[in-house]
Amino acid sequence: MASCEPSLHSENQSLQPNSPGYPLEVRVGEEVPGPSVPWVNPSPLPQSPGQKRKREWSTGEETEEEPAPGAQDVWVVETLCGLKMKLKRQQVSSVLPEHHEAFTRLLEDPVIKRFLAWDKNLRVSDKYLLSMVVAYFSRAGLFSWQYQRIHFFLALYLANDMEEDNQAPKQAVFSFLYGKSRSQRPLFHKLRLQFVRSMGWRTRVSREECEEIQTFDPELWVWGRDRALISKTAEA
Repeated sequence: MASCEPSLHSENQSLQPNSPGYPLEVRVGEEVPGPSVPWVNPSPLPQSPGQKRKREWSTGEETEEEPAPGAQDVWVVETLCGLKMKLKRQQVSSVLPEHHEAFTRLLEDPVIKRFLAWDKNLRVSDKYLLSMVVAYFSRAGLFSWQYQRIHFFLALYLANDMEEDNQAPKQAVFSFLYGKSRSQRPLFHKLRLQFVRSMGWRTRVSREECEEIQTFDPELWVWGRDRALISKTAEA
C-alpha cells in the first residue's frame, strides 16, 4: 500500500526571481523635482479588485488569492500518494536584493524615522504596508541608488490607497514632507501618478508576496510592526 508523504524536493523546484524586465524612459523637467519617472496626464487611479485586504486575517478557512501582477507563478509538488501527485501554485516574487537594500537604506532617513516613530498605532505603516513599499520598488524600474525619501512616501501612500478603508491617517505624510505648506500637495499627487505609471499600473500585492518580502531579512526591525500585537497589548 502506497504511503502519502510530502515531497522532499518541493522546496528546491521553485524558480529564481527575475529582473523587473523593462527600463524606465526618463523625461526630466526642471520644474518637477523628485523621482525620475515618465510623465503622465492626471487621471484616477485604478480601483483594487474586490474588497480591500484586512490586516487581521481570520485563522479559519483560507481563501486562495489571485496571483499578484508583480509575481510569477510556478507549480511545485506538495504531496505524493502512489501514482497521484498533488501540485500547489507558488508565487515567485520579482523583488531583488537591491530593492531590499534601497528600502533598508531609506529607513535611516531622519524624516522617515520620525514618521515611523509617530505612527505608534501602525495606522499607516504596519509591516504589510511597508512590505508593499518594497514590492513597488521592484516594479518601478529605477536603480536602487535612485530611490529617495519621496519614493518611500509615494509608495507608502499608494499602499494605503490600495489597502486601507480609513484614508485620513495617510494625510500625515504631507506634514512630514512639507510641514504646514499645502502648495506642494498637487505636485505630490502628480508624482504619485507618474510612479504608478512606471509600475505599469501593477498596484496589487498579495499577502503571500508581503510575507515572502519579510523573510528576506526577518530580523529587520520594521517587520515587528504588527497590528495584531498592538491589539493584544490593548486587551491586556
